[in-house]
Amino acid sequence: MKKLELNIEKEKPYRFNLKDKASLLLKSKSAFIGGIIVSIVVLCAIFAPLLTTHDPYEMDMGKALLKPGEENHILGTDQYGRDLFTRLVYGARVSLHVGIVSVAVSMVIGVTLGLIAGYYGGLIDTIIMRIVDIFLSFPVILLAIALVASLGPGINNVIIALGFVYWTNYTRIVRGNVLSIKEEEYIQAAKTIGSSDFRIIFLNILPNTMAPIIVVATLGIGVAIVSEATLSFLGLGIQPPEASWGWTLAFGMKYIRESFHLSLYPGIAIMITVLGFNLLGDGIRDLTDTKLKRR
Repeated sequence: MKKLELNIEKEKPYRFNLKDKASLLLKSKSAFIGGIIVSIVVLCAIFAPLLTTHDPYEMDMGKALLKPGEENHILGTDQYGRDLFTRLVYGARVSLHVGIVSVAVSMVIGVTLGLIAGYYGGLIDTIIMRIVDIFLSFPVILLAIALVASLGPGINNVIIALGFVYWTNYTRIVRGNVLSIKEEEYIQAAKTIGSSDFRIIFLNILPNTMAPIIVVATLGIGVAIVSEATLSFLGLGIQPPEASWGWTLAFGMKYIRESFHLSLYPGIAIMITVLGFNLLGDGIRDLTDTKLKRR
């Protein structure tokens, strides 16, 4: 019995230690820059009322399409006379809300199915992975458009649609990790002492798959933000008068010649935010890479 315990301790897989490795995040330029960008966007979303002096929904047709800097409007106004800077700051709330919640939905679906497919294998694994193949056979954005068109526009339906189409990445990654982890000696020992499948899956296997899940989730938030902007641009996403970067960008296209700033600034906001999440995701990937030197 003592020999078995020693083997379990010896074969126990490496677990990422945030306290020991946190310094690596600061050394990663991409993670550092991405973290700063994401932090700024999050703070802008949280403290939007303190950062703006205008009502994001108040219309003043007498001030429509003002140029940046005119009459105390830093970025000008839109076609309804609303302050564009205020609309962009409040739009960060919508984008982050959709991005984070939709990723959470897809993560729950994908991770659960990946754990089940990898652990049980056989027919269950075949069925789940064939469903994944079916989803992957369709362009993701077209599938999202079809779902939103069926459900109707609105922030909740956008979240449901995006969460339902992006779960496949989590399933494939988690399944691959589970297939190797379940063969470890400590998993076999847990089965020998009578641990339930639920306990093994969620207490022994899941913690050792969190590193790639976090990376995919971080990158997925950026993808979800772009997808929400695309749906809103097409008129299927967030509806007026809600502040949405995609919706603002779409309406700005109508005035691209005389007021190009209506499309320029929302596009920059989307680009910088997505860039921040991508850089942060790359940094976290390096941070959680088990091939790095273990301390």
